[in-house]
Amino acid sequence: MRLHPRPGTESGTRRLARQHPAALLGLLLCSTGGALAALALPAALGHTVDLLIAGGPVPWPGLLLCAALILAETAFDATAAVTGTTTTARLTASLRTRTAARVLAAEPRRALALPTGDLTARLTARTADAAAAPVTAAGAVSGVLLPLGAIAGLLLIDVWTAAALLLGAPLLVALLRAFTRRTADAGADYQRAQSLIAHRLTEALDGADTIRAARTGAREHRRVLEPLTALAEHGRRTWSVYGRAVGRSGLLLPLLMLLVLAVAGLRLGAGAIGVGDLVAASRYASLAVGIGALTGALGALARSRAAARSLDPLLALPPLPHRGLGPAPDAPGHLELRDVGVEQDGGRLLTGVDLTVPGGTSLAVVGRSGSGKSVLAAVAGRLLDPDTGSVLLDGVPMDGMEPDRLRREVAYAFARPALPGTTVEDTIAYGPWTASPEAVRDAARAARADGFLALLPYGYATPLADAPLSGGERQRLGLARAFAHPGRLMILDDALSSLDTVTEHHVRRALDARAGHCTRIVVAHRLSSAARADRVAWLEDGRIRATGRHEELWADPDYRAVFRTEATRAEGPAPAGNPAPAGNPAPAGNPAPADEAAPPENPAPSDDAAPAAGSAPTEIAAPASRTTVTPAAGAEAR
Repeated sequence: MRLHPRPGTESGTRRLARQHPAALLGLLLCSTGGALAALALPAALGHTVDLLIAGGPVPWPGLLLCAALILAETAFDATAAVTGTTTTARLTASLRTRTAARVLAAEPRRALALPTGDLTARLTARTADAAAAPVTAAGAVSGVLLPLGAIAGLLLIDVWTAAALLLGAPLLVALLRAFTRRTADAGADYQRAQSLIAHRLTEALDGADTIRAARTGAREHRRVLEPLTALAEHGRRTWSVYGRAVGRSGLLLPLLMLLVLAVAGLRLGAGAIGVGDLVAASRYASLAVGIGALTGALGALARSRAAARSLDPLLALPPLPHRGLGPAPDAPGHLELRDVGVEQDGGRLLTGVDLTVPGGTSLAVVGRSGSGKSVLAAVAGRLLDPDTGSVLLDGVPMDGMEPDRLRREVAYAFARPALPGTTVEDTIAYGPWTASPEAVRDAARAARADGFLALLPYGYATPLADAPLSGGERQRLGLARAFAHPGRLMILDDALSSLDTVTEHHVRRALDARAGHCTRIVVAHRLSSAARADRVAWLEDGRIRATGRHEELWADPDYRAVFRTEATRAEGPAPAGNPAPAGNPAPAGNPAPADEAAPPENPAPSDDAAPAAGSAPTEIAAPASRTTVTPAAGAEAR
């Protein structure tokens, strides 16, 4: 899906000029003041020269006026440079903040239609280029005033001298027009090549472990740097445009200067102008043909325009629609999906999903890879809007809830969580509201993260950069962040996949403690996670194949095959020994692979016993001990 700006949408860079009007007005005044001082200097200098030639006392007022104009021009230019730099920095920060906020507020599929690297390049380099447009435009006033004012000065001195300059004006205009057009095209192509490199580099960083394991670093290096050839070509084309412009102006401008001075000399010989007029005319001619500043400003404006065009689709993203509704008060998190369908790139990810999760219960979502589990998890918490159907939380449509209020009710944990924040404590406290230090520590204990956090150099105050974290430890921080921001719905999208079985057991106990007042949805790959849930939703090719208790679904060999497939994918081939026969639980005396051990022949009647014969096996092998984990308390009785 490509992003296009909506018709009539105001460009983001146009709004920038209204954000710092005082600074831009000051910059405009300084640029104008510097240009006027530069234009007044030739006239004052010519008049002073005439006074000196005429004899008499030294024309101190004229000399002082020339010195004052030189100082004024220098002061105005220096002030404009400082004001322009600071204003550009502020505008860049403002544009980046607004663009990022627009992306985050939009529906995720639209916001993430761009590749990650391209999006990153637009939010960084492109915003800096686009934000420079107002400052460059304000500063370009001097580039326009100088040649126009110089021509006006020549007209006041002598019409024929001015006519000699105007003779070459059409050639100067054509040169500037071609330069601007070609610079804009080359700049846009250069930016596209930069975005492609950024996208490929982001992909390589995300898959660094896979690349290292496959020993394909050299191949990936070539793939990432392949666009450098095009980037270099676009860069050479940009400098070629500059070079041709400089070369042509280097030929045209001296000829114009020679022509102007020749005509002025003839007019001096004819007595039409004086020596002071000749001095002023030569200075005005150099100002009129000195288009270097104007050329630089036009090139910068062309780059800013190309960058602004790349930002306009992001700034035009509509915010996530809602009707200002709030969640039902004092409700347990009853979740309903009604005929939900999701499409992407012409393919169906979910089709006709009807699912009800009673408030305060737990649901395990299982299925083979690619069956739509993560898509269902995203739809359930409105990280993704379905193309068809509706999602309701306690009877309130999610697409009608105000996003900020909805986010306070839904907590997420992911397989590869992002860890924003400076310190470990900041990371856990990060969320719809900043969790208190007490809540952070309680959440860390629930996620079994307090043990390794206590070993860090500064505990919870340890900077993330100084905290070497394994995959499981990162997952536990993500889980702790979800525990620290409790709502009525908690969704774990494969957030237990990197935990060892003992840690997973303790985390599941913490989840079970929320029964009755928090609905839990767990995308499950392990048999033990499905066995502990109140109900299981079995996905197949984007459709609900069956729902029910794990013990009931276990009778279906296709359901059992889901866990064998996932176990094989995660753990590799089963160890040598006596593995369970394909499609059936292992018979007594022959241990099954992890997460699929056979139930004992005489199950104990307590809540902590293994399920009865014929139900799903749930024994989990733990280091240095064996812990039997059963479905949630009361599940067997139900």
